[in-house]
Amino acid sequence: MFDLRQLRYFVVVAQELSFTRAAQQLHISQPPLSQQIQALERDLGVQLLARNKRNVALTEPGRVFLEQARAILAKVDEARSQVADAAAGFSGKLRLAYTVSVSFHPALPQSLLRYSQRAPNVHVLLSEMYTELQFAALRAGRIDVGFVRDLPSHEDDARALHLEVLDREPLLLALPSGHVHATRTSLRMGDVAGAPFVVQPRELASTLYDRLVQLAARADFHPRICQEAQQLNGLLALVAAGIGLALVPASMRAVRLAGVSYVPLEDPDAYLLLAIACRADDHSPVLGQFLTTVRESIAAIVL
Repeated sequence: MFDLRQLRYFVVVAQELSFTRAAQQLHISQPPLSQQIQALERDLGVQLLARNKRNVALTEPGRVFLEQARAILAKVDEARSQVADAAAGFSGKLRLAYTVSVSFHPALPQSLLRYSQRAPNVHVLLSEMYTELQFAALRAGRIDVGFVRDLPSHEDDARALHLEVLDREPLLLALPSGHVHATRTSLRMGDVAGAPFVVQPRELASTLYDRLVQLAARADFHPRICQEAQQLNGLLALVAAGIGLALVPASMRAVRLAGVSYVPLEDPDAYLLLAIACRADDHSPVLGQFLTTVRESIAAIVL
């Protein structure tokens, strides 16, 4: 059976129509080149090149085989390129999850944009998923990487997963625009003791819910929760309606809803963690390229 070297030799001879020039281009002597072409012809059982002392010409089978040889070599080069891209993490698939609140943080869109430019042949599958569900999905192999809002609370998760903290995002109070504190430049939690709060259900967003309770406890009160909403956007709608206040990450300022004012909290613990999580034993080149991209994106963002 002929080999790729013989195909490449034949293509060069067919292009040059000269064994002498082809041998020079291939950096081999002419006799071995002639021997390889003869071996190729014997294997195929046809004459590919008509030659005499002065001229070399393609036969009709030679013209047909030249077209096929070029196609085979192009496929081989394509396969080699794809394999190299896969080994370097520039092709394949990446399953990425993120919490809803991360949608508003620049880390997610900037990382995705930079990654699409860096590895355009990687198919990224996106899904919204709360932090605890991401930990379970990572361990089960249903996703490859996730943007999460908390560290693992279970020891098994902590051992199985690798987390990199990207940001400690400040928390703000979202207040109705007519609220007495709406124009303040900052607030302490104690300033809103007794005020009604709107929250996401704890089973869906335990990190933000628990942080509200902790910050309120430090100010010696328990938040009076009067209404729940499934999504952060829904909380803001309730705030605009004057139903209550909401604790939200600073990136929610991007949502400019009429009737809502955002005021920073002075408490040093008023922040929400942002981290990237993956399996500790996942050494996929695609994942490695994405993690590198996220680090570069965070470094370029003014947080």
